[in-house]
Amino acid sequence: MSFVVIIPARYASTRLPGKPLADLGGIPMIVRVAERARQSHASRIIVATDDERVAHVALAASIETVMTRADHASGTDRIAEAIDLLGLPDNHIIVNVQGDEPFMSPTLIHRVAEKLMMHEDAAMATACHPITERADFDNPNIVKVALDRWGYASYFSRAPIPFARELVSNASVADWRQAYPSEHPPYRHYGIYAYRASFLRLYSSLSAAPTECIEKLEQLRALWHGYKICVLITDEALLPGIDTEKDLRVANEELLKQNNNNR
Repeated sequence: MSFVVIIPARYASTRLPGKPLADLGGIPMIVRVAERARQSHASRIIVATDDERVAHVALAASIETVMTRADHASGTDRIAEAIDLLGLPDNHIIVNVQGDEPFMSPTLIHRVAEKLMMHEDAAMATACHPITERADFDNPNIVKVALDRWGYASYFSRAPIPFARELVSNASVADWRQAYPSEHPPYRHYGIYAYRASFLRLYSSLSAAPTECIEKLEQLRALWHGYKICVLITDEALLPGIDTEKDLRVANEELLKQNNNNR
């Protein structure tokens, strides 16, 4: 199986400006992300950025780079421009690894690409993980996904979905997880996507979905327009991405802990 990883990296992050160049254990975050992607057996790793500073750092680390416009509304839109600039054929599988996910699993990158390859009827593939903590379920910064019987996404939301009515109507539910069948727990969505280049070219021409604008979740555009998203369920729990200074401090603490454990 052959696939390409493209890492969208926007410099002007609202909550953490210059995020792609944030220091993580002495290495810029964008380089950390690319190093993880390199372990996935992708045929190419490409950073798609709108800023010369990010491009300079990536190129210095021998990471292929493509310059894109600064006005893209989402990472997917940025990647859609990148594949045209790169001249990638329609049948190529592209994996979108977010530029703020320095702990992304190389195995998960590979498996999501494989998931799309195995589902010809799907326009996209992504991943999810069972939620075990109520705080995560209620947290609007943790995106949830509801699945249909065939394992395709029904909906993504920042709200707790599917919401079990028994949580409010049955006082005997001592543990919130008791309100869910063991084979159908609530799932946390991981922000990793695989697409065929042909769909990316189409995606950039689709109108934004009302749900996408409300939830601020770009994947809802595909569902709104009737395209299927197949979802890989994994037991691999990932560390969260980096959006704030606090997240950055936590990530550096985690790296220090990992380094100490490897000594």
